[in-house]
Amino acid sequence: MEFVLGTAAFAAFFAYDVNSVRPVRPWFHRLFAVGCALLAAATGLLVWNCRAFFAFNGPVLALAVLAVVFLALMVYTLFFALPFSATYLEENAPRKAYTGGMYALCRHPGVLWFAGAYLCLGLLLGTPKAAVFALVMTGLNIAYVLFQDRWTFPQSFVNYEEYRRTTPFLLPTPGSAVRCVRTWKGGAEQ
Repeated sequence: MEFVLGTAAFAAFFAYDVNSVRPVRPWFHRLFAVGCALLAAATGLLVWNCRAFFAFNGPVLALAVLAVVFLALMVYTLFFALPFSATYLEENAPRKAYTGGMYALCRHPGVLWFAGAYLCLGLLLGTPKAAVFALVMTGLNIAYVLFQDRWTFPQSFVNYEEYRRTTPFLLPTPGSAVRCVRTWKGGAEQ
């Protein structure tokens, strides 16, 4: 069931993106929230079903803390690192991709934190099912951002081609890390 819910979550994310470029139905704009809820439910169900294999010890505690740190970074990146109104509310104005702070590190920094959180969770739970779930969800997330990078965002943001030329896709470089720090919240570049 976890895999069904997780896959349905990413199907909702894909449908949300398609609708953001070519509106299908008015209620499709809610599919991002639906996808988040489905992914949270899938993850919660996985944790519940693997609870018997959970052993509390030092390495597990370290993995749990690391998973929470990655989760916090992901939430920050997706919901707080972007200027909220320009990103989520202005639908008719020509939109520009935000290129400062976390988004100077790479074009899809949320994937880094998502992968870190799910891989830590897979190791933390210590079952083959949890490890496979973490890998499948991370793979679906990478497929999702590939779709965004190639189709959704070039049609959604007027500056996306330039952003693509100046910022790495997923793996930060030393230069992008410096730009990330230099442009963090109110820096000179954006």
